[in-house]
Amino acid sequence: MHFLPESIDQYAEEHSQTEPQLLAELNRETHQKVLQPRMLSGHFQGRVLSMLSKLIRPKHILEIGTYTGYSALCLMEGIQPGGSLHSIDKNEELYDLQRKYFDKSGFGEHMHQHVGVALDIIPQLEEKFDLVFIDADKSNYLNYFEIILPKMNTGGIILSDNVLWSGKVVEELKEGDKDTEVLLEYNKKLATDKRVETVLLPIRDGLTVTRVL
Repeated sequence: MHFLPESIDQYAEEHSQTEPQLLAELNRETHQKVLQPRMLSGHFQGRVLSMLSKLIRPKHILEIGTYTGYSALCLMEGIQPGGSLHSIDKNEELYDLQRKYFDKSGFGEHMHQHVGVALDIIPQLEEKFDLVFIDADKSNYLNYFEIILPKMNTGGIILSDNVLWSGKVVEELKEGDKDTEVLLEYNKKLATDKRVETVLLPIRDGLTVTRVL
């Protein structure tokens, strides 16, 4: 979902860093072989994630919702030497595709894949995180926030994707629309919770940058 005119979106993409070759290959393979390729972060958002990671210089990264691994590879571009990324996804069918590109990137040994329920896996992780990317089931965004907050280093950054939810957050809430209902509550919480400070960016389908105090 894009909220700016298509011509402006295209101009912004054309005047941002080009997509690295490995990610372009993953982009093509995802569109050729995987269902719902629109879930891919893609060139422009991927460069945003890469830039944020390079500015943060994280030692440890957590990604909730991996899909084919595009965003994970973007986040790894800013990792400190000897750092690590833990990625969690419930779809075991994507594991081999993720691993293929993780290993081709040269970061493979520092990228740890977990298959299963994130709320069960996260408490088992020993690291304290500097950067977290949430891009999974929207109905659990509030739960993810609460479970990862104690595992964040002070000054750590939480990135939350799809927080504008195709514009549904500013439309009348439809009965039974649990995802939008939770996102409305989540966005309000991030803007008012005294443990963090937040800015919501209208990039693609909405990206929230939240800093842990």
